[in-house]
Amino acid sequence: MKPSRIQLSIFAALLAWLAAGCAPKTAGDYQGYIEGEYVYIAAPLGGTLTNLAVARGDSVKAGQLLFELERASEAATLDQAEKNLTQVQSAAQLSETTFQRRKELRENSAGVVSAEELDKARAQRDNDVAQVAGQNAAREKAKWAFDQKRQSAPTDAQVHDTLFRQGEWVAAGSPVVSLLPPGNLKVRFFAPQEKLPQIKIGATVAVKFDGAAKNYSAMVNYISTSAEFTPPVIFSRETRANLVFMIEAKFSPADAVDLRPGQPVDVELK
Repeated sequence: MKPSRIQLSIFAALLAWLAAGCAPKTAGDYQGYIEGEYVYIAAPLGGTLTNLAVARGDSVKAGQLLFELERASEAATLDQAEKNLTQVQSAAQLSETTFQRRKELRENSAGVVSAEELDKARAQRDNDVAQVAGQNAAREKAKWAFDQKRQSAPTDAQVHDTLFRQGEWVAAGSPVVSLLPPGNLKVRFFAPQEKLPQIKIGATVAVKFDGAAKNYSAMVNYISTSAEFTPPVIFSRETRANLVFMIEAKFSPADAVDLRPGQPVDVELK
């Protein structure tokens, strides 16, 4: 059955409404969204989460404690390594004193200390020095393991999420906290291929969204080298207009605090 004139009119009106909703708000606007690059904080060693010092949505400063894992065994290992280091350092000091004394006697009092005795004292001194170097390396390794169980924020950021609860076991390398530094927010928008010559790396764009009291500036830092969406037919003069390319631009940290990942925006070239 052929559609009536009224049905055709309704269909045409619906198409026009859909087209109006999908079109940019103004001729110079491009559709896009806010994207965040998250920083996932993990410990290289596993353990029970004993202290989760932040919550989702918190603002943290660089160096602020994020979480701690159980580290009693690491503390014991570090304590023993420090005791061992103190012991070999004392032995090294004694052997150095003995060697210097025998060397002085050898040089100033002929026959009191033989060459063999001096060589023996030197060998003992060198062995003790090597022991100090080895124990110092062991202490540094133990201290590294102890310190890695306690992770702090590498930069100012907002806590996007916490991925474990206090008391849970955390495997080595598993992120416990995800952060979103202000400098890691950017806008992604899509421009048709005929507009690409007007967009350059370093160009400034104006970003706006519903309810915003002002426009936000961002600097273009990436332009995709291939089309994000292509028509399912051979490229032709008629279909080339359907090609769009993804472009990314970063905000200043001051502007980034007002933006949220996933937020739809309109972008205008300046």
